[in-house]
Amino acid sequence: MQLSAYTTEFRTNLHIAFPVMLGQLGHVMVGFVDNLMVGQLGAAPLAAISLGNSLVFIALSLGIGFSFAITPLIAEADGSGDLEKGRSYFHHGVILCTVTGIVLFLMLLLAKPILYHLDQPPEVVDLAIPYLEIVAFSMIPLMVFQAYKQFADGLSQTKYSMYATLIANVVNIVFNYLLIYGIWIFPRLELEGAGWGTLISRFFMVWFIWEILRRKDKFRAYFVWSKKELLKSTIFKRLLALGFPTALQMFFEVAIFTGTIILAGTLGTNAQAANQIALNLASMTFMIAVGLGVTATIRVGNQKGLKNYTNLRRIAYSTFLLVFLIEAVFAIGFILLKDWMPTIYIDDVEVIVLAAQLLIIAALFQLSDGLQVVILGALRGLQDVKIPTLICFIAYWLIGFPISIYFGREEHLGSMGIWLGLLAGLSAAAALLHYRFNYLSKKLILKEKNVVVEPVA
Repeated sequence: MQLSAYTTEFRTNLHIAFPVMLGQLGHVMVGFVDNLMVGQLGAAPLAAISLGNSLVFIALSLGIGFSFAITPLIAEADGSGDLEKGRSYFHHGVILCTVTGIVLFLMLLLAKPILYHLDQPPEVVDLAIPYLEIVAFSMIPLMVFQAYKQFADGLSQTKYSMYATLIANVVNIVFNYLLIYGIWIFPRLELEGAGWGTLISRFFMVWFIWEILRRKDKFRAYFVWSKKELLKSTIFKRLLALGFPTALQMFFEVAIFTGTIILAGTLGTNAQAANQIALNLASMTFMIAVGLGVTATIRVGNQKGLKNYTNLRRIAYSTFLLVFLIEAVFAIGFILLKDWMPTIYIDDVEVIVLAAQLLIIAALFQLSDGLQVVILGALRGLQDVKIPTLICFIAYWLIGFPISIYFGREEHLGSMGIWLGLLAGLSAAAALLHYRFNYLSKKLILKEKNVVVEPVA
């Protein structure tokens, strides 16, 4: 197949992905703004945000993983023109995400004492606990927002969650500024002020997306709730069958990044602050890939509903090629700007030097990180989640993390060794997930061709 068969899909891919990219960047920008403003208070508060968010990110990965089950089911129902089925998935998804948000909030509160047993600097833990308590509560509105977002994404209407996220970022910046530094009539709360800014902005996101979706003709029919179909165990089982493995996939990846935070903390406050800077920068470029991953889920899900498997494979590979090219540009940018970007966060010379070293490795794993998340999105569109979950576990925890532990010791490579483990795990995941998609898509095409050549009875 000629290259143009894939590049002709770039325009459509970007049309769907661009709002998702901006929306996902908006989520990361909440962390970026928190890091930027708190970084002005010193290395210890910056390290405390990193430590507090280490637990939040694990909870967030589980929650978002569950919500991701909504998108391929909505996309398939939309592709086959089944409004009733799509509406049922939407309603059950909202209920599931709300319950998940409450459970995650309670889990984070119960998990707080863990921070005292991770060999972290005591002053960092003391700062992190109050921040964690506030941000933990924001899991509830965030998960409700995710339900509406994934529903709209499944209908290829990705711009509305982007609007909600970007405007919520403005809300977050305003309240961060007022509450961290104690401007005007507001108290100076420092690190806790960043937590309150995040909480307020996430409640705003829920209100905004609910208000805008219910008023649009495209969505109005989905907002008709019927008591008869409100609670169906078969629908919840379908959502959980897709959502639980997806949650584990995200958990395995986010947990290894969280592991780097904990390992970096054992090397000292400066190492942990540098690790946080590099992670925050890498996560911003990763959100571009997440946007294309959602696009792959939507478009593959649509083609699955249409049972057009040849086109499904071509479209999926167009997203793989596109993310490879985009991440290659980011990789070059990280290498060229590695000495400057950390200075945006902090003026501590030692932290800046350490972060610049980590950005070299971050540049290298841009390609594999981007590819693995987009291939996972395509597999999710096929509703294939169990084997990819096993692949993620093997890549991150049997390959990547042992390398991080061994080479991340102070007597070996320190922070650089920790990130070499990330590079190995992400590269293994990308290779194995590609093998899985290649196998499944070829199998579906053979099935499609066999159906076509069968004589009509």
